[in-house]
Amino acid sequence: MTAHRTAYERYAPDPRLVTESLADSAPAVFWLDDVGAAPAYDPLTAATPADLTVVGGGYLGLWAAVHAKRRDPGRRVVLLEAQTVGWAASGRNGGFCEASLTHGEDNGRSRWPEEHDVLERLGAANLDAFEADVRDLGLPCEWERTGALSVAVEDHQVDWLRDSPAHPDQHFLDREEVRAAIDSPLFLAGGLAPDTTALVHPARLALGLARAAADLGVEVHEHSAVTAIRREGDVVEVATDRASVTSDQVVLATGVFPALLRRNRLMTVPVYDYVLVTEPLTADQLASIGWAGRQGLGDLANQFHYARLTADDRVLWGGYDAVYPAGGRLHPRHEDRPESHERLASHFLATFPQLEGVRFTHRWAGAIDTSTQFAAFYGTTHGGRVAHAAGFTGLGVGATRWAAEVLLDLLAGLPTERTELRMVRERPLPFPPEPLASAGINLTRWSLDRADHREGRRNGFLRVLDRAGLGFDS
Repeated sequence: MTAHRTAYERYAPDPRLVTESLADSAPAVFWLDDVGAAPAYDPLTAATPADLTVVGGGYLGLWAAVHAKRRDPGRRVVLLEAQTVGWAASGRNGGFCEASLTHGEDNGRSRWPEEHDVLERLGAANLDAFEADVRDLGLPCEWERTGALSVAVEDHQVDWLRDSPAHPDQHFLDREEVRAAIDSPLFLAGGLAPDTTALVHPARLALGLARAAADLGVEVHEHSAVTAIRREGDVVEVATDRASVTSDQVVLATGVFPALLRRNRLMTVPVYDYVLVTEPLTADQLASIGWAGRQGLGDLANQFHYARLTADDRVLWGGYDAVYPAGGRLHPRHEDRPESHERLASHFLATFPQLEGVRFTHRWAGAIDTSTQFAAFYGTTHGGRVAHAAGFTGLGVGATRWAAEVLLDLLAGLPTERTELRMVRERPLPFPPEPLASAGINLTRWSLDRADHREGRRNGFLRVLDRAGLGFDS
């Protein structure tokens, strides 16, 4: 079969325009730059007792600390962060806060069909509760309940949208209607889900949660990397390079970083996601693309793009390349990848040719904690005193709030609706060890790219993964 060029290739701009658009961009995270100097929290320097120790200062750890103090204000809660609050995935994602706890309708329905309706209800309730917490905790995170627009940029994707909407409440938009919402010559149809997605400023959310936690009495310590956890009788010792915490219970919320538990070493892999942000659009530039509803935007390719407007009317444009580093090793050098950022810039200008001349100010990447079920997994160890979750696969902004409640339920040892879910009780398949992981992941990525160049047709390898319950769902 002859390879089919994608819309982004058929309408590719002059390479010189791509070079010019990136010429002034800085290899830095826009969100972290935008908040400027953040409050600092002292490292842990002395042995400390605690009722609960939280390891990790990203969204999951911060929500766990906040929820714990709200459940029991007298509980002594200590949070340990290896670097600074929100510096990793929680400060550099796209800021899409979604209702789904299962990485989308299709993924949830195929993996947990008997729980689908319950998970949809719990996810919707979690998003509403998140919005209430933004108000009640005073989180200055630029919350916008905008909904999301999924767009078809190829003829075969129009049928996908019409026949299999990503969400039951999604409304089909024809070409004229979708271009009235956001104007791109590439958009052939759209699916608008008006209430399942909110947008946030990721770094402001993380810093706001840290401030809320501290106000509730949580003892937050930055630059306090945990090196080991071990059970000592009826308590758990959480050791850092300077001191340790002797704790009744522990929440592990380390995300993409190497697991402190041996049993979780192969449960996630890091995948780097690349992002660009433009300079603020002028009124005329913004008018040329419409986007009055400010919806979160995504396309339907296997290698998909996502986009949104910031509070000051920049366009954030990310996705497409999902790069697994050699051997699964995290390193800052993976964050500035010229070929990925150039490809993103080219696809942006193909999508919005009316924005020719707009410059990108920031380019960056972040590592996603990917699991084989594309949604978080949960568990306890150390006699039920340590609870952990990881594997959010890029949709953790909203799901981490719910996951933190799950972990506290597990530590409490009492069954709840959340803890009785099969999604929570069962572990997904682990990834194979190296070098098999690299071979399998890179073959999957190649196959997904090939499917996008074959009008969505998946090859034999992807069909085998689908039958094994390992098929990728974006």
